Amino acid sequence: MKKTGNQPSGESDFELIIEPGMSRKAYWKDLWRYRELFYILAWRDIAVRYKQTVVGAAWSIIRPLLTMVVFSVVFGMIAKLPSVGNVPYPILVFVGLLPWQFFSNSLSEASNSLILNTNLISKVYCPRLIIPASSIISSFADLLISMAILVILMIYYRFLPGWQIVFLPLFLLLAFLVSFGAGLYTATLNAKYRDFRHIVPFIIQAGLYISPVGFSSTIIPDKWRLLYSLNPMVGVIDGFRWSILGDVSKIYLPGFFISVGVILLLLYFSVRYFRKMEKMMADYI
Repeated sequence: MKKTGNQPSGESDFELIIEPGMSRKAYWKDLWRYRELFYILAWRDIAVRYKQTVVGAAWSIIRPLLTMVVFSVVFGMIAKLPSVGNVPYPILVFVGLLPWQFFSNSLSEASNSLILNTNLISKVYCPRLIIPASSIISSFADLLISMAILVILMIYYRFLPGWQIVFLPLFLLLAFLVSFGAGLYTATLNAKYRDFRHIVPFIIQAGLYISPVGFSSTIIPDKWRLLYSLNPMVGVIDGFRWSILGDVSKIYLPGFFISVGVILLLLYFSVRYFRKMEKMMADYI
């Protein structure tokens, strides 16, 4: 809007100028302007996550511990898959569970986030991108609780991390990016096709066994390592293990860069597809 100085008496001193692409620029600025809504939605999701449950937030401890026990028995004792170096098998499994639980919880929460906030989408303007992004924060709170359990496990087994631990925030960022990208894409599909919600649990269940959660990715034959790394969680889990367990769990760098590339592509196309469908989202929901 620009002020003009030669308008006849009684007419407005301003004229409206519409520029191509202005709405897109304003959208990204609105993400910052509506940051308070992001905080409110994230805190709401954390507050109600375990409301009216029998054991409450203890589920954040029970689920990864039970999964660790099952995987340690099945892969470590029955299948006798090797650990890495002198790392106890339960710690190997639990470190792999940290990013996987974060990813699976985020995918579940984000895929349903648009449906659960129908009133907000249909009645109030806000950048819709905030809704699936805020739903991931509650899963991040679970991740922090699980990391506290990992500290107790490492004290019990007298295993200390190396200097590589300083790179853990980088792999936390990668875990967030792949969770956000996958969650955003499934949330968009779920808003358009309601029966897609039945596919998400299957994706999570299948992904658990094709990702190196209960075993080290070093057992994959070398000729398949690059193909295996097309699973973006391979690079994230290997990165977590390297940063926490040290050099005994080495990163396969060619495969890691492939996983990072897949993560960035997934994030780019997810945001692009979401923005394309966002204008019609209120009608679909």
